[in-house]
Amino acid sequence: MDELAIKIEHVSKQYRLGAIGGGTLKGDLQSWWARKRGREDPNSKIGSRTDLKTGDKFLALDDVSFEVKKGEAVGIIGHNGAGKSTLLKLLSRVTAPTSGSISYNGRIASMLEVGTGFHQELTGRENVYMNGAILGMTKAEIDRKMDQIIDFAEMRQFIDTPVKRYSSGMYVKLAFSVAAHLDSEIMVMDEVLAVGDMKFQQKCLGRMGDAANTEGRTVLYVSHNMNTIRQLCTRCIVLDHGKVVFDGDTEKAISIYMNRNSLMQLSYDLGDERPYKDLDDWMRISRIGFLELASEPLYRMGDTLKLRIDLNSEKDDPKIALRIMVRTLDGVRVGMTTTAPVLHIRPGPQSMRVELPLTGLAPGSYQLTIVYYSINTYGTDKVHDRIMDICSFVIDQDPAAFNHKEWLHGTWGYLTLPELKVQAVNSVTEE
Repeated sequence: MDELAIKIEHVSKQYRLGAIGGGTLKGDLQSWWARKRGREDPNSKIGSRTDLKTGDKFLALDDVSFEVKKGEAVGIIGHNGAGKSTLLKLLSRVTAPTSGSISYNGRIASMLEVGTGFHQELTGRENVYMNGAILGMTKAEIDRKMDQIIDFAEMRQFIDTPVKRYSSGMYVKLAFSVAAHLDSEIMVMDEVLAVGDMKFQQKCLGRMGDAANTEGRTVLYVSHNMNTIRQLCTRCIVLDHGKVVFDGDTEKAISIYMNRNSLMQLSYDLGDERPYKDLDDWMRISRIGFLELASEPLYRMGDTLKLRIDLNSEKDDPKIALRIMVRTLDGVRVGMTTTAPVLHIRPGPQSMRVELPLTGLAPGSYQLTIVYYSINTYGTDKVHDRIMDICSFVIDQDPAAFNHKEWLHGTWGYLTLPELKVQAVNSVTEE
């Protein structure tokens, strides 16, 4: 255990669904008597589910086991409800596991919610003392680090103002700064950077990176932002319905998480409803499908992606353009292309074949955003229909194309640029 910071062995956490009691003896007796007679519970809430019985079991974590070494920065990712926050609550001793064991080697600083332990009526300085005490810091330790905490949070002007007047961004800055300056061996963070601005997020990531790389502290970080996971974590754990489905390389973990959350379909039938209020109602994309594929949207670098787009139009418009944007599955913009010249859309149902060369795209998983628009006399786009985050596809790794085993998106990006051309240059001797 000397080299380990955390050891989790066969941990499960079980909850009971629904209200366990009515709050009063009279209410509990009424509910019990109604169930005995097969009648409706007189104390049930309006709109509550009737297919759930009081006390039904739910496994938030199911036989989870892994180890974390000292100095590791480990990311924990998964869909909403996968068990990420439950796991961090167990690690932070907010709640206890139903079964299994968790062993620690060092003091834990946890930040599970923005401003946990802050009192609205107290000033920022007073809350630093209180929050620090909750996290296990002594008063002498807080006194010694007060200036560092204030400067890191960029709150010196407002530190003696009651926190009830703080914005959510000011909250997270001060709360993170307290946790970051605790002399703990283990830092546990749950989406703490979601509120801060970009500059402060980078500052926090740098601080957590220094904690792991320079100070030898262990960091466990939960986030839905894959870019911050890439930037901070050297290892990543993927949770799915309370189980560990992958534990290892960060890029592989992100790929597994993204692929489990995307439907790799060959065709998409679309309804008339769109979630965008700024669209016209005279043109609608009705269906999008991949062409010339047998089973799944899988390509090699340099292939051409071919689509069939079906749409219905109520008008005749000779000046419509089509724009296609390529993004990664976690929303990072990779590139954009548009039609030139513009398209002539006629009334009625119609189809068009679209070809998109994938030249330059590195191996990985992507998705498209498809937009039909026109440009008015002022040069402003008028969007007629827009389908976002659709047509997921994969560009497979081609071992013959590279001298390395796997494309590293976090280091090299998502585009493969043309090969460098180097010419010999005669040396020049200074006179």
